[in-house]
Parts: sequence; C-alpha cells; structure tokens
Amino acid sequence: MIVEIDPGSSTPPYEQLRTQIAALIRSGDLAVGARLPSIRQLARDLGLASGTVARAYRELEAAGYLRGRAGQGTVVREIPEMTETERGARLAEAARAYATAVRELGADIEAAVRAVRHQLAD
Repeated sequence: MIVEIDPGSSTPPYEQLRTQIAALIRSGDLAVGARLPSIRQLARDLGLASGTVARAYRELEAAGYLRGRAGQGTVVREIPEMTETERGARLAEAARAYATAVRELGADIEAAVRAVRHQLAD
C-alpha cells in the first residue's frame, strides 16, 4: 500500500490517509480481503502518531470500507454502495478542500476550473 502524507497541506493527515486508502479500495488496488498494516506499523512508516492512523482506520471502518478485529488485524471489505446523500456530502467535502488549496496557491477561478476539467478528463 503506497500512501503519502503532505505535512504542509491544509488537509489534516488523518483525512489525507483516509482519502488515499478509500481511493485505493475503490480503484481495486487494495482488494477485498487485503490486510492493512497495523496502526503502529503504518504510523511508524509514515511518521505519524498512532492516533492519527487509528482515526483514519475508524472512519474507514464506519464508512464500511474496512473491518477491524482485535488480534486479527484490519482487512478491506466490499465497497459499500454510496447513497446520493453520502455522495453529495463527500463531493462538498472534496470541493471545500480543493477551494482551500486553490486559495492557498493564489490561483484564479478559471485556472482552478480548467485544472479540475483536465483531471476529470483523464
């Protein structure tokens, strides 16, 4: 599993981790049944506090992406179906994070929209 945390980002590390793991699951790069590293191991590998990784895992478990059992580790579950409400909330969350990044970069709206269109076209 390859994830990268940007310490200079305005997005909290747990959210960066949660988003990247969810994307790996949705893309199939993390298959159903795949075992994730322990909280301590991943925290050590990424230079994060164990609580940061634990929060990302908890949120992914609550969203149905992971199943964790004491002594058995954390494994990937089937991708849960997302309701329209959940999809709208996630899209709004992503838009807020992107808008924050655009403001930090000092980019104008037209450049930001072009960048999004370019990424969505890929």
